[in-house]
Amino acid sequence: MELDIKGIMERLPHRYPMLLIDRVVEMVPGKSIVAIKNVSINEPFFNGHFPHHPVMPGVLIVEAMAQAAALFSFTDEDGGLKCEGSKTAYYLVGIDGARFRRPVVPGDQLRIEAEAERLSRSICKYNARATVDGQEVASAKLMCAIRSLEE
Repeated sequence: MELDIKGIMERLPHRYPMLLIDRVVEMVPGKSIVAIKNVSINEPFFNGHFPHHPVMPGVLIVEAMAQAAALFSFTDEDGGLKCEGSKTAYYLVGIDGARFRRPVVPGDQLRIEAEAERLSRSICKYNARATVDGQEVASAKLMCAIRSLEE
């Protein structure tokens, strides 16, 4: 299963400048995802990180991995939405073993892979990694909480 930007925006509440997934190239709902983030010099964070040597902040690479994980967690086996996004919040609540191996710079294409380690109605755990040109640039174990906004 693949998703274009329209399908991504139907599933995630994020918008510019915080939407960090451009395309989903492979997804097994509830199991794994491969997503793409095209890193452009036009990203707003490059103005200050760093003006003469632009580097994508590691925290935003982790955020992109968490957004990818949310996409496959909220997609059912038929490709539909498991829950209505406007009534559900998905919070990043834990990051373990984060490693950053090389800088991500303008012109790079970030390939994000995430696998479910444990999914439940309230807490989800994932193994995630990001690569550029086949080389790992970052990895982490992520924990996310799903909360109803009606509570």
